[in-house]
Amino acid sequence: MLNTLSGRFLILTTIFVMLAEVLIFVPSIARFREQYLQDRLERAQIASLALLADDMLETELEAELLQNAGVFNVVLRRDEVRQLMLASPIPDPIAKTFDLRDASAMVLIRDAMMRLLETNDDIIRVIGEPVRDAGLLIEITIEAAPLRAAMLDYGLRILVLSAVISVFTAILLFAAVRMLLVRPIKGVVGYMQRYAAAPEDARGIIKPSATVIELREAEDALQKLQMELTHALKQRERLAQLGGAVAKVSHDLRNILTSAQLFTDRIEMSEDPLVRRLAPKLVNSITRAVSLCEGTLAFGRAEEPAPALIEVPLCQIMEDVVDSEQLAAGDDPVQILSEVPSGLEVRADPEQLYRVVMNLVRNARQAIAATGKEGHVLIRAGEQPTSWWIEVCDTGPGLPPKTQENLFTPFQGSNRKGGSGLGLAIAAELIKGHGGEVRLKRTGADGTAFEVSLPKGDQIVDTQKNS
Repeated sequence: MLNTLSGRFLILTTIFVMLAEVLIFVPSIARFREQYLQDRLERAQIASLALLADDMLETELEAELLQNAGVFNVVLRRDEVRQLMLASPIPDPIAKTFDLRDASAMVLIRDAMMRLLETNDDIIRVIGEPVRDAGLLIEITIEAAPLRAAMLDYGLRILVLSAVISVFTAILLFAAVRMLLVRPIKGVVGYMQRYAAAPEDARGIIKPSATVIELREAEDALQKLQMELTHALKQRERLAQLGGAVAKVSHDLRNILTSAQLFTDRIEMSEDPLVRRLAPKLVNSITRAVSLCEGTLAFGRAEEPAPALIEVPLCQIMEDVVDSEQLAAGDDPVQILSEVPSGLEVRADPEQLYRVVMNLVRNARQAIAATGKEGHVLIRAGEQPTSWWIEVCDTGPGLPPKTQENLFTPFQGSNRKGGSGLGLAIAAELIKGHGGEVRLKRTGADGTAFEVSLPKGDQIVDTQKNS
């Protein structure tokens, strides 16, 4: 209760109302005392009228009149003459005298508080003005104990009534605060929590609806902040996606255009009769580069376009990869070989499959070339009842453990100085779009082998097979 806004408001309201009632209680109890004493004066004056009617009263009648008036004696001053009207024995000497004729509010409050604090059964004298101008003054002698008892009873009733009013007022204010303040605040908090859990979800953006001006300003400010933050997050995500797309495009475009450049150099520097055979390959390489750029610009994001799956002869794609990489090898003592069956067809996107195998072959070729030793890269393929498999194996030095840990992580999976580490990440992403998988089959001092699995059906393939 103490840790909630409504709970604290309830407690504070009760305390403040009680303080207000205390401020009301003090003058109220003083007023009650004054009324009590005035009532005794009036009763005493009425009792003295019997003596004015008959100068002689029996002792029993006089005692009865004094008892009914609640006083010990009555003194009435008329025409400057002080006359003892009624009298009875006083048990104790008079302790104090109170004059109500010219008493100020502060004096009445002081006397009332002192009477509440004093517990002695004193005899007090009270002086006042007779009603209806029946004399100059009237003076009575009474006990203080009944006065104090009446004041305590009145005060207790006032306190109980004040407590009931305080609790009732606090409950009403509590309900009002819950409805007008706490509930809207909880609604704002709920929007904040929902937005924090999913900033990209537009449903988490608050819709200002408060009728309280301050809360409405807070909701408007929160809505503006959420919209700006959502826009910033989307922009950041787009920039991250664009950065990834540019890195991927740059990587693959560099490889494709390198092959195209080598073909162009061969055409420009030689009159070899093979020019006519190489010219179509140059056109195909440039076409792939243009298609890749157009696809990236059209989608405007880092994700690769969905593959256009068709039945394609795998041998033809692998021959293009072998020819391109063999030219790129130049004087490196690396052979690129293919043992793909001529009649094997797979269901895949030919351009994306070309990029996947080209990345794997290029990584293998560069790893062997870095050792300065002779070696070869072999492409094999086959099929199982539920999938096709393509294996790219080499006779290179193998992959170190650190590279294997981040093999398919962009910018971290490269084992070559100056490499971007994007080749395997791109290959894994493209094959994942086919529903397949790229995995490291083996690696060691005698070479490395990667396996690409493509499913024949709609399900993700099981990559376990017999090599």
